[in-house]
Amino acid sequence: MNQHEELQKQYKLLDEKILRLRTARIIETDALVLFKLDNQINEAEEERRKIAQEIDNLESVACSEELYRALLKLGYREQVRSFLRFLKAQSIGAFLIHGLLDHGQRWLLNRLVTQHIRFGTMGKMVRIELDRIGRRRDISALWRELGGRVGLGRQHLPPEIAERVFQWWKTQNVILVFHGVDCMPEGYLQELLHDFWLPLATQAREVVSQTKYQLLMFLVDYEGCVGCQDTMFVEQLEPTWEPKIPIKLPTINPFGDRTLTDWFEMVETEFHTLPLVELINEIEDLVKEILENSDNGVPELAFLEICHRCGCNWYEERERWLKI
Repeated sequence: MNQHEELQKQYKLLDEKILRLRTARIIETDALVLFKLDNQINEAEEERRKIAQEIDNLESVACSEELYRALLKLGYREQVRSFLRFLKAQSIGAFLIHGLLDHGQRWLLNRLVTQHIRFGTMGKMVRIELDRIGRRRDISALWRELGGRVGLGRQHLPPEIAERVFQWWKTQNVILVFHGVDCMPEGYLQELLHDFWLPLATQAREVVSQTKYQLLMFLVDYEGCVGCQDTMFVEQLEPTWEPKIPIKLPTINPFGDRTLTDWFEMVETEFHTLPLVELINEIEDLVKEILENSDNGVPELAFLEICHRCGCNWYEERERWLKI
């Protein structure tokens, strides 16, 4: 018997107990016995209230987890396909995730890592928030931050940092995430790629056959400006591609009506417990409403609308769902 079933059983027993106590109270005339019965009823009702709250919490968590699994199947098909093509060819790579504001760049990052990378988030994970340091006058702030993150202290050069990451990768997955590359001057991004990623990927490529682990770097652009710098990146998998050349995944676009309609039809067949299933008969109107309320399918605004219809708060759930 699982926890939910056990709580339901306890709730039912308390219902029966309270009914017996109330029945006894109706025919009782002794004041002292009435007083004891009242206390027993109050205690049983309080216990029942707590169990009801536990049941509600369990059902809320279950709904949240089910909704999360469903949302992981919504949109981003082009980005996922491109990522998997490159990942199949090589276990070393740097990827640019880019799109306009609220287009779910962080959501896509988590989806790629948790669903499509062997061993998932196990291993070393290094996260850098560039909106905090990217606008400083020189790139030394980035090297200090990155050196500190890999455990070298604050006064180390890019080759030393790359060597530390390389040694990690021999025994585990290493995932490097740079959030907010749109905050960096173009020259700084070029230095990051040339002075850090290029030597690291080149060295790793020489011994890639000796390890089963993955070495991946993600550059996350929340404004859609870095993706315009085409000379830095490659978009198609060509025979001449080398892991030292960073990959630009397809631009994240808004969800269209076809994408949302297909997703709702999938929900109907695979996620029966979601409240959305009750609305499936009105799918055309539902898709129209979501598009109208999400600036024509802006991904995070669409997520917000879908969560609302499931009785969830997108902003609260997002903090639990997103690990990176």
